[in-house]
Amino acid sequence: MEREAMEFDVVIVGGGPSGLSASIRLKQLNPELSVCVLEKGSEVGAHILSGAVFETRALDELLPDWRDRDAPLNCPAQDDAFLFLTESKAIRLPTPPQMNNHGNYIISLGNVCRWLAGQAEELGVEIYPGFAASEVLYHDDGSVKGVATGDMGIGKDGEPTANYTPGMELHARQTIFAEGCRGSLTKTLFERFDLRKDCDPQTYGIGIKELWEIDPAKHSLGRIVHTVGWPLDSQTYGGSFLYHLEDNQVVVGFVIGLDYKNPHLSPFDEFQRFKTHPAIRSTFEGGRRIAYGARAISEGGLQSIPELTFPGGLLIGDTAGFLNVPKIKGSHTAMKSAMVAAEAVAALLSENSGNQAHAYPRELKKTWLWSELHQVRNIRPSFHKGLWLGIAYSALETYLFRGKMPWTFKIHADHEGLGKAKDFAKIAYPKPDGVISFDKLSSVFISNTNHEENQPAHLKLKDERVAIDVNLALYDAPEQRYCPAGVYEIVDGPALRINAQNCVHCKTCDIKDPTQNITWTVPEGGGGPNYPNM
Repeated sequence: MEREAMEFDVVIVGGGPSGLSASIRLKQLNPELSVCVLEKGSEVGAHILSGAVFETRALDELLPDWRDRDAPLNCPAQDDAFLFLTESKAIRLPTPPQMNNHGNYIISLGNVCRWLAGQAEELGVEIYPGFAASEVLYHDDGSVKGVATGDMGIGKDGEPTANYTPGMELHARQTIFAEGCRGSLTKTLFERFDLRKDCDPQTYGIGIKELWEIDPAKHSLGRIVHTVGWPLDSQTYGGSFLYHLEDNQVVVGFVIGLDYKNPHLSPFDEFQRFKTHPAIRSTFEGGRRIAYGARAISEGGLQSIPELTFPGGLLIGDTAGFLNVPKIKGSHTAMKSAMVAAEAVAALLSENSGNQAHAYPRELKKTWLWSELHQVRNIRPSFHKGLWLGIAYSALETYLFRGKMPWTFKIHADHEGLGKAKDFAKIAYPKPDGVISFDKLSSVFISNTNHEENQPAHLKLKDERVAIDVNLALYDAPEQRYCPAGVYEIVDGPALRINAQNCVHCKTCDIKDPTQNITWTVPEGGGGPNYPNM
């Protein structure tokens, strides 16, 4: 069966904050443009997971009357606390100025994206949830022509079933890739157009989050707590957050830099252990866990931003890597990049002046986004020498140099840092109690993750032998631990079993695998987690 094709002026891959902001800005600038947003989740927001404390700067520019439009920003940030944890104590430290959240809001980013989708549709944007873009299409001259969605109804054996439906081609004058962190199509664009030739490798963190309903007596609306220290050692970058939302809810999460060295480390189990700390456990005693999720975040900063444009398209948001790590915020920068990109695309199409939006990176470097990232470019890399040197250097950067130093630290790919199993002691994680701490499978259950079982696994091994001959032999199969969803397990044989139906689409395996043998691709559209308020 031949694929049908639809024609648009602009196709946007990804219905997150950047993709939706780009669509809104395009229609604001030229209501006659035909704009389509493809979203692989079952609905807009289904795959969105963030802390999130939200800075409104970009939203103020995009939709200045957002308050009158009933945007779901209902919980102003109140007080900030920054704690250093030992195994039994919590020591309050001065809150770094980048983490001062006065004027910000604690939100569900998924709900904000659902609201943004409504604003976009009112302007005439066509949004197609449940359709995963699985292939980039090219013109004969090599420029991007658009994307194709994946075929539906392909069985595990690779053959069409009775439910087979071919994918759809979406052709566009410009295709905007807003896939979020470690986009599967963006990876292919990096290779085809050599977009990373003049930048450092991207580096990442894995963020794991739960949503709790707690005892009202323990709730403090708008309270924000961040921690560093225990349970991580001083050589492993990471920390936690607790945000008190409305309705007696608290979001708690843990982020670990994926440049960690010990192959026995399990980010999921470090998070569960963190919640048992005396200063943290009391918040959740008597409460109820209601949601769970995980995703990777881009931490490379300014020196890891690739070339942003290519013939026929461009990159925006976290797919390009605009997160401000010291702020622990990326939505406002993602949205700003999208607005600048939309302005460049609208001008390009109206002038019919070629097929590459060269104005986008040029204009982006004139904005507050670029200044913001330039000022903090060395803070995350400074922690490569350990927690205390990182804190000391960050203080010098923040209070003395203010981002004006003449040097920029280099960054190395995360998978290169993993050590051999024989060189590190195993970590004895406590058994989950089912009250404060939990196992992976019960956690995946409340992420509402679902995939059609009779489909080819969307997690691909370049060489099946490597999983045993290299990963198991040298690293004790670290994919069993760095995956926060129990996707990978070693079974008798030995052999690697891939439980692809558990995948929450965090992309950690694609990033951290020491031999880069695992490739994450999109499953059938609509598959994956279904986050309600994350």
